[in-house]
Amino acid sequence: MQYGICPLSIVPIRTNPDDCAEMSSQLLYGEHFKVLENRKKWSRIRTAYDKFEGWIANNQLTFISEPIYHELETLETQKICADLISHICTHDGMLLPILMGSMVNAPALLEHSFEGNVCHGHKPKESLINTAILYLKAPFLAGGKTPFGIDCSGFTQMVYKINGYVLARTAMEQSKQGEALSFIEESEPGDLAFFDDNEGVIDHVGIILQDNHIIHVNGHVRIDRIDHTGIFNTEEKLYTHQLRVIKKVI
Repeated sequence: MQYGICPLSIVPIRTNPDDCAEMSSQLLYGEHFKVLENRKKWSRIRTAYDKFEGWIANNQLTFISEPIYHELETLETQKICADLISHICTHDGMLLPILMGSMVNAPALLEHSFEGNVCHGHKPKESLINTAILYLKAPFLAGGKTPFGIDCSGFTQMVYKINGYVLARTAMEQSKQGEALSFIEESEPGDLAFFDDNEGVIDHVGIILQDNHIIHVNGHVRIDRIDHTGIFNTEEKLYTHQLRVIKKVI
């Protein structure tokens, strides 16, 4: 078994070992992983944080030893970049931009240094909303996890991650976490709302706000109204998503 860490700002995770393959997720700086299969130009990985699997290019990873991987796994608290954009100083004095949500547990492993703001540990539930608002207007990007391109489950995952809580990568997998609520009136700001398609497949997720509103990704990160039917877009005057279940995760 081999192990690696992301040494760049962002690295795409693809469904197949091909530059033209769909991007299913992303690695952010400092995220570590197991290498399940290694080829000449590509490696199939499983991320340590959310156990997501996919392919990344070998020229975009740095291999680490098994002891270092396990050292990162056993850290009591994960240090996460709290700035929208910050910088890593590399061993040759160059500045590498990194984004909110990047892992800054051990930049020294890459001969890097970091002096930006970090967050770590569990934060109060209300802080989820403050973090979510920072992503407003971030454009939709399938597989994205950053303020410059993000999908619905990437958005909820990153908001929870920055506040010290782990969510799975996809809306379907996230919907298996936490406790289901019977009525929307039982929900609190920070709870998750899940939505399904015409075939009953959960394909969308957002974060409950106060006063029957929700923040989610539809074209971009936006705030809409929510009721027992689903998400109501007041600009288009129609329901865009059908409510399936509300979950209390923390």
